[in-house]
Amino acid sequence: MCGIVGAVAERNVVQILLEGLRRLEYRGYDSSGVALIHNESLNVTRRVGKVKELSDAINDVNGVGATGIAHTRWATHGGVTEANAHPHISEDRFAVVHNGIIENHKTLRSDLTSKGYAFNSDTDTETIAHTIAELRKNTDSLLQAVLQAVPTFHGAYGTVIIDKHDPSTMVVARSGSPLVIGLGIGENFIASDQMALLPVTRRFIFLEEGDVAEITRTTVKIIAADGQEAKRDIVESNVEHDAGDKAGYRHYMLKEIYEQPAVIRNTLAGRVSPDGIAEDVFGEGSEAVFAKTEHIKIIACGTSYHSGMTAKYWLEAYAGVSCDVEIASEFRYRKSVVKPNSLLITISQSGETADTLAALKLAKESGYMSSLAICNVDGSSLVRESSLSFMTRAGAEIGVASTKAFTTQLAGFLMLVLAIGKHNKMPEELQKSILQALAELPSKLEETLTLADEIDQLAEEFSDKHHSLFLGRGDQYPIAMEGALKLKEISYIHAEAYASGELKHGPLALIDADMPVIVVAPNNELLEKLKSNVEEVRARGGIMYVFADKDAHFESDETMRVVNVPHCMESIAPIVYTIPLQLLSYYVALIKGTDVDQPRNLAKSVTVE
Repeated sequence: MCGIVGAVAERNVVQILLEGLRRLEYRGYDSSGVALIHNESLNVTRRVGKVKELSDAINDVNGVGATGIAHTRWATHGGVTEANAHPHISEDRFAVVHNGIIENHKTLRSDLTSKGYAFNSDTDTETIAHTIAELRKNTDSLLQAVLQAVPTFHGAYGTVIIDKHDPSTMVVARSGSPLVIGLGIGENFIASDQMALLPVTRRFIFLEEGDVAEITRTTVKIIAADGQEAKRDIVESNVEHDAGDKAGYRHYMLKEIYEQPAVIRNTLAGRVSPDGIAEDVFGEGSEAVFAKTEHIKIIACGTSYHSGMTAKYWLEAYAGVSCDVEIASEFRYRKSVVKPNSLLITISQSGETADTLAALKLAKESGYMSSLAICNVDGSSLVRESSLSFMTRAGAEIGVASTKAFTTQLAGFLMLVLAIGKHNKMPEELQKSILQALAELPSKLEETLTLADEIDQLAEEFSDKHHSLFLGRGDQYPIAMEGALKLKEISYIHAEAYASGELKHGPLALIDADMPVIVVAPNNELLEKLKSNVEEVRARGGIMYVFADKDAHFESDETMRVVNVPHCMESIAPIVYTIPLQLLSYYVALIKGTDVDQPRNLAKSVTVE
C-alpha cells in the first residue's frame, strides 16, 4: 500500500499524477513511481524517498504521457529499493500499481516462473502484472484479462493496470482496498483517496467490494462481483483539503492539536443544545435502534480503539448499557457470541482501515441488530457499509499520529451516551450535566492549550530517556494508553500504559530514576486511590510527571513535576487530559529530532492486515 493516482486524458497528465501523490504524502510511504504511455512507449520512473525525488527525476527526462499511473509505497513485501517500488512492469507492456497484499503470491510466482516470466522485485505486486500479461494472450481486451485474473488473487487489493497497446484505457479492480473514480470532462481519473483528485474534479464514483472497472477518457464501465454490469452513484464532493497549509505551525500535528477547540465546536454544531441531542444525529432510524439496544460491541484499531475503551466506561456508567470493546484484528479471527439486541459500533478516522472493515463484514453476517460507524471521512467504505453513521467533522487530519480525530470521536461518544441513555431512564440531572460539559468543552480545551510552554520545558527532561510508563485510573486509563501510543509513535521512546492499580502486579519492577512515569490525575472519586499508587512509585525512586486538577493538591518536588490542568466536569475530563499528553509527545519528538508528521514505518490509513 499506500497511495494510488491514475489518469487518462488528451493532455499531459504528469503534473496531475505528481500533485495527487503529494496530496497523499501525509499517509506515510517510503518510495514512489510513475508509469506513462506516450507514442506507444511505456516509460517508468521510480525513486526511493520523497515524492520530490520522483518529481525531479521526471522533470529531468521531460516526462510526458496522456495516460499514466502513479504510486507511493509503504513496504509490505521486499525492502525499500527502486526495484520494489511501484509501478511494476511485465513484458515492457503492462504496468501495475497496487495497494493491499496478494496472500498467494508465492504460488503465483512459482507458476509464472515456470512459464518463463522473470521477476525483478521481491514484491507480491509483480505477480499481478505477469498474471495479466499471461491472460491477455488469450483474451480480447485488458478488461477481460483482469476479470479472469481477479479470482486467482487471494487477499486484499486495489489495483490499476495500463497497457501500452491500448493507451486510452485503464482497468481497475477493488477487493478490500479502496478506489475512487474521478469524473472529468473528456478525461477521467482513479485514486485510492478522493483527496488526490480534488484539483481536477469534484465528481466521484466510489467502487464497491469486488468491482472491476474499465475507464477511458469518456466512459466508465463497471462490472460488479456477480459479473454483471453495474451502475454506481455519482457523488458531488464538498470536501476541503488543507494539506498544503500548515497555517504558520511548524508541523501538521501541532496545527491539528491547536485546531481541537474549533473542530469540537464543529462536531457539536447543530447537534447539541441545552435541551438535548438532535433527532437522528446518528442517522435516519437511529432512535428506533437505540430504543431496542441492550448491548454494544465496539470494534476498532489503534487510537480509535482507545476512544472505544473510553466510551465503554461512559456507556456503562452514564447510559446504563453493557458494552465491550475489541481490537478489530483479533475479533475477525475468533469465534464470538452475539448478545441479543446488540448494536455494533466501528470506529476509524479514514473509514478504510482494513481490519475494521473486515470485522464489520463478519459482524453483519453474525446477527447484530444494527451497525454504526463513527468516522471522519464521508463516503468512505466504513460509512457506506454501515446501517448508521456519525461523522466527526474533524477535517483533514494530515499528521500520521491522530489528534483531533481522537477527541472528536470522544465528543461523538458522549453524544451517543445521551442518545442511548434517555431510553434507559438516564437521570435528568445527569443528562443536563453532560450537556453542560459538552457546551463548555471547546473553551476548556483552549484553556488547556495554554499549558504548551510549560510542557515544552518539561519535555527537555526526556531528551536522554528510552522508556516511560503512563498511569491512569477509570476512564483515564485509556487516555494513558493513548498518551503512551503518541509518545512511541513520534518520539520512538518505548512507552507502556497501565491501569495504576496494576502497578503492584508487575510494573513496579521497572521503576527507577531512568523510567519517567506520567500520571493523569483529575479530581474524581478515584483520586485518593491514585495518590496511593503515586506513593508506590515515589517509594521506589521513580521520577513522576503528574497532570493534575489544581484541586487535587499535588505539589512539585525533587521527585515529581506537577502540571495543573484546568478544572473541568468529570464527563469531559478524558478529552481535556488528552491535550497535555499530545503536547508532551510533540515536544519530546522535537527534542529527539524525529519526523513528527510522518514517523518511520507508519502509515496514516492502514489498508492492509
